[in-house]
Amino acid sequence: MLSRLTESQREAVEHFEGPLLVLAGPGSGKAAEEMAHRVESLVPGSRVWVSTFHRFCARLLREYAELVGLHNNFTIFDTDDQRALIKRSLSDLDLDSTQYAPAKINAAISKLKNELITPDVVEAARREEAAMDFKTVVMARVYPEYQKRLRESNAVDFDDLLLHVVSLLQGNPELRGELDHQYQFVLVDEYQDTNKAQYEIIRALARDVPNLCVTGDPDQSIYGWRGARIDNILRFESDYPDAHVVRLEENFRSTKSILRVADSLIEHNVHRKAKRLTTDNEAGDDVKLHRFWTGKDEAEEIASQIRRDIEAGIWEWSDVAIFYRVNWLSREIELALGRNRVPYQVAAGLAFYERAEVKDMLAYLRTIENPADRAAGLRILNNPPRGIGKSTLEKLTRFADKHELTLLEAAEHAREIPDLSAGPTKA
Repeated sequence: MLSRLTESQREAVEHFEGPLLVLAGPGSGKAAEEMAHRVESLVPGSRVWVSTFHRFCARLLREYAELVGLHNNFTIFDTDDQRALIKRSLSDLDLDSTQYAPAKINAAISKLKNELITPDVVEAARREEAAMDFKTVVMARVYPEYQKRLRESNAVDFDDLLLHVVSLLQGNPELRGELDHQYQFVLVDEYQDTNKAQYEIIRALARDVPNLCVTGDPDQSIYGWRGARIDNILRFESDYPDAHVVRLEENFRSTKSILRVADSLIEHNVHRKAKRLTTDNEAGDDVKLHRFWTGKDEAEEIASQIRRDIEAGIWEWSDVAIFYRVNWLSREIELALGRNRVPYQVAAGLAFYERAEVKDMLAYLRTIENPADRAAGLRILNNPPRGIGKSTLEKLTRFADKHELTLLEAAEHAREIPDLSAGPTKA
């Protein structure tokens, strides 16, 4: 296996103990799925754990849930659950969800959690800073309410998985030390995309035994908008003064033309680790940049170019694919394809777990496993239809809150709830 590696790849592979920073440009032979497959084929499964941060943290929390005030049957809320909970929090605070979009509040809360800013910190800032603008005050009210309701549902969101594990490791030195020695070697891919919470988890697990290998490329740091901190990779050698650095600069994927353009652009970035990609591939065609005034103009050029290339015999229909970032961008493209008589099919649709019937079934299973899960309870109470209207649900919810009951427990006491109708119909 080693004989097929380049000199720099082999240097990285043969490094054993101590911190290692691998600066790996795109196409340099470090694909994540390939790495996971090779690791699992070489090392017995019981001795290695390959996962995402969130999956690792979820497993750790199941084991030590009580140390952060959770039960180990906690539910992990998805985006829809989070937004529904934010809507209820806004309603309870007499705030208009049409004025304060739940999606934006959800993103703001996520950013706070990734920066390890808890509701207590936000509330303290609100009390001390009289000049806070109204929207900041709203956030300072909604975030604590949202988090309180998560606790009541014995639930966490994806950001909580990281936040709670940081709290777990920082608040329990003995446990942190045990885990540090349990995970003798820690390897992290795409290190330039880690946020503050992930950074603290890595530091905690590689403090006493710093056999830490991180792979990444500061030039590919594109997730700052969702909390990624490029400083994590830039400061690695300061965090670990004895770190060994390996640069993977040979690109196996791109042509010389593409690398030349990429290098000429990225060299203007002064906050980076210097490297220059090389390749033995052919020069290839020149890189073309098309600029358009409108999305309609862009779509028309895409469709007409496809048509011209097909008629010239350059491509078959099945050779061509069009990628777009979000679904709504497809409209203009589809219209342009139709005008140019380009046959197409949209290879899209809802992901399996986004389908309504799947969400319904999961809500039933979640309620069985965790009866305190308010989001799941609200989804199933009138699904299939049982004649339970919005007003009835609100009364049930208020009764449950007042008596510290789950929704299903509140439903069992329906006759005790004032002004509630005789009862729902049986499904």
